[in-house]
Amino acid sequence: MLKGKSFIIVMALLFALTLVAGGVLAAAEDIAVIVKTNSSSYWQVVNKGAQAAAKELGIKITYDGPAAETDINGQVSMVENAINRQVKGIVLAPCDPKGLVKVAERAKAQKIALIGIDSALDTRCDSFLTTNNVAAGKKAAQELIKRAGTTGKVALMLYVAGAGSCVDRAKGFTDEIKARTKMTIVGPYYSESDSAKALNQMTDVLASNPDLKAVFAANEPTAIGVAKAIDESGKAGKLVAIGFDGAPILQQYVEKGVLQGIMVQSPYNMGYLGVKAAWDKMKGKKIKAFIDTGVFGVTTQNIKTDEAQKALGNK
Repeated sequence: MLKGKSFIIVMALLFALTLVAGGVLAAAEDIAVIVKTNSSSYWQVVNKGAQAAAKELGIKITYDGPAAETDINGQVSMVENAINRQVKGIVLAPCDPKGLVKVAERAKAQKIALIGIDSALDTRCDSFLTTNNVAAGKKAAQELIKRAGTTGKVALMLYVAGAGSCVDRAKGFTDEIKARTKMTIVGPYYSESDSAKALNQMTDVLASNPDLKAVFAANEPTAIGVAKAIDESGKAGKLVAIGFDGAPILQQYVEKGVLQGIMVQSPYNMGYLGVKAAWDKMKGKKIKAFIDTGVFGVTTQNIKTDEAQKALGNK
């Protein structure tokens, strides 16, 4: 039997080993949530959903994203760092469908649960959670046609060329416009998800197309810049403008009539359900290959309704 100092030393060693084992266990249960950028309120809502899921599950997650959506190399480095930390799950909103393939496949080779959110990746994820962006683009076109009619010019203001969500929204929108109207599409223009650039682009479009009848701005930063350009030019209410995402400033533009509608996704669900899917995969449970997180059209007519306020996350 151990006595005195020997007993204390052994117990201290056992305690230390327990702490180490606990640390290894915590690391084994870690999920990295890596989004396109930290500079958008949209992704902060994704983080809220992810953190809520982590709290509910009693697990640790990390959250990160580059300063700009165009920083593909920066996002690749973040995924590489997560792999090197030996996380067991990654929830990824890829900045580029091709640029993240190699590092995503490295994660899969390491048996890390890989959950894609928001934008497609040109390699198979264990599950992919997003708005059906083709359907969302189509819905945006339908809202625009209701108000602008079927003739005249419509500007197409996009964000990052090649990004999966951008490609799909543009397809849904243009296909619907071509199928149902005789409208002429002006553009597309790519803002690189920079509101200032979108503002300048829209200002130029308005100046060179005084007869412009409508515009579709396909994501949050682009819609903010486009709405500001319309407001500053005195064109509010004189052309139909449909935006995307539900940032507070975009809600204000809808209430003022600068924008006639915004297509609102569910970024909260992307974060919440993304973390849950990663956890289920880590635990060996069967998960769905695709989960549609939905879209809701908030307009000048319905923005005050309970349904719209819930979609915007205000209730």
